[in-house]
Amino acid sequence: MDSIANKNAKISKTIHLIRHGQTDFNKQNIIQGSGINSDLNDTGKRQAELFFKSHQFNPYSRIYTSKLNRSIQSVEPFIKKGIPHTELEALNEINWGIMEGRAGSPENAALYNEIVSQWSSGNLDLAIENGESPNSMYNRQKTGLEHIMSREEEEFVLICMHGRALRSFLCLLTNTPLKDMEQWHHHNLCLYELAYNGSHFDIVKANDVSHLNEINSFQ
Repeated sequence: MDSIANKNAKISKTIHLIRHGQTDFNKQNIIQGSGINSDLNDTGKRQAELFFKSHQFNPYSRIYTSKLNRSIQSVEPFIKKGIPHTELEALNEINWGIMEGRAGSPENAALYNEIVSQWSSGNLDLAIENGESPNSMYNRQKTGLEHIMSREEEEFVLICMHGRALRSFLCLLTNTPLKDMEQWHHHNLCLYELAYNGSHFDIVKANDVSHLNEINSFQ
């Protein structure tokens, strides 16, 4: 982020960063990753509608999403409104390799917890078999952020991405060590609001779900 900050010290930029709405995979606690291109379920679609209802009058300059359906569908009302939209592969979810699409089980939960524990210990080049490491995801996200920051005329942007990717991206935005990404909590269709201060982004709102008050449960 330092090189970005040096080139863009005078840029004014506010980011609304959201996680996609609920899918059936979320509801069933099945890992999706970048290899599962799932759609929103009925709850996820309602979450998207409620977020739009609360934020439809925000002067977003552009919407950025991953290339995955659940991310695009979560901001579809804004796209239909005519706000420019860009899909960036750099914003895709981490690839969870052999764990993608597996039904929940004690064995899979143990493997997941061990991997996350290793990441928190600083082993950020570790990837699940056939998957992607946090460092690999982080490096592609840098490319995406450089593109977003280069668009100086876009002072207020909406970004929709995924749970693990969101944790990594928040580390990138705030200059937080990647091994500490577990500190960022998220619900489906939660909102993080961030404001650029000339060197990094400050968090104004974190994991905000006030727009979803009428829905009683979250995944």
